[in-house]
Amino acid sequence: AAGGPKPLPSSGPKSLREMPHPLATSSSEEMGPALTPSPDLLLPRSIADKDLSLPNGTPVDTSSPASSSSLLNRLQLDDDFDGETRDLFVTVDDPKKHVCTMETYITYRVTTKTTRAEFDLPEYSVRRRYQDFDWLRNKLEESQPTHLIPPLPEKFVVKGVVDRFSEEFVETRRKALDKFLKRITDHPVLSFNEHFNVFLTAKDLNAYKKQGMALLSKMGESVKYVTGGYKLRSRPLEFAAIGEYLDTFSLKLGTIDRIAQRIIKEQLEYLVELREYGPVYSTWGGLEVELSEPLEGVSACIGNCCTALEELSEEMTEDFLPVLREYILYSESMKNVLKKRDQVQAEYEAKLEAVALKKEDRPKVPTDVEKCQDRVECFNADLKADMERWQNNKRQDFRQLLMGMADKNIQYYEKVCGTA
Repeated sequence: AAGGPKPLPSSGPKSLREMPHPLATSSSEEMGPALTPSPDLLLPRSIADKDLSLPNGTPVDTSSPASSSSLLNRLQLDDDFDGETRDLFVTVDDPKKHVCTMETYITYRVTTKTTRAEFDLPEYSVRRRYQDFDWLRNKLEESQPTHLIPPLPEKFVVKGVVDRFSEEFVETRRKALDKFLKRITDHPVLSFNEHFNVFLTAKDLNAYKKQGMALLSKMGESVKYVTGGYKLRSRPLEFAAIGEYLDTFSLKLGTIDRIAQRIIKEQLEYLVELREYGPVYSTWGGLEVELSEPLEGVSACIGNCCTALEELSEEMTEDFLPVLREYILYSESMKNVLKKRDQVQAEYEAKLEAVALKKEDRPKVPTDVEKCQDRVECFNADLKADMERWQNNKRQDFRQLLMGMADKNIQYYEKVCGTA
């Protein structure tokens, strides 16, 4: 769309058992038994009312301030949506090509407007290239391992097929980067991450890249290397259902993506033939005066069909395919978070077994086991909240996408039939 992609409002966390399984039918009999988490991993109510911390002391706040949501293409700090006052707005625009001795690259202007106390100024404007966005995502994955990090558009393109400096490619990437930052801005935890603050405000981001921010990375490293020799016995049913859904969702979406690309390719091939077809009637009309008027009419009709088909193909390429690709990558990101959750649960189970094997009289569970249990509970709560937010965004995004594509196809056939 001309106004750019619109992030969607988020909702607060609620139990996965309150949500219908996305692949289930409406019949309660066909849905099978209710999904229930493992008794050992049920989240106590008290968890929601207190701040959790990981073993290294890094706090994990599961009740952060209200999230900021969609700009709706307007940068205004007094926007009120669903009763929440927006206090952070970010946009990506103004791509510029830089030609240097060693390389050629594109930078984008990232503009931030905010009233948050964490920012020294109410407005910032910095320039960032793709690798800076990639740095931000990696840092978010390290420092917020329990949360779903939005995907970036794929970095590499097939050489000779797509010109990464073409206006169309740069604009498609700009929209994807803009959506990436808006997804983070909309998140009640990620939007308060210190790396995100640095990305939005630092004039020289390379200085931060070199020095790193080791303190904030410890939490991610503690999760990254816990696997050791642990092997998860079994996923709780609700997380097994999430895994199965993600596998099926990415498979079906991949099929749609391949078919859509084939349709667009065939449309473009047909368009080439159609453009050669129309002028033949004009040439013919010049040779036969008696038939010139109807032949010119046919030529004009074919010309209008060419214009309508070209517009439809461009809209599918620019609006339809990028959303499919984003959600395929999104599902892979969710699978990665699910694997990390499994690793932490496996560690917890191994620690419990080790304590049981010692057969010593212990008045209470060792501290490291309790902390590991807290990490499992934290993962469970964050993953379910992010899954709910992702499902809400997905439903609204695809409703808007499919209705929009239906309208575009209706408009295409109206233009084509109107020229007959």
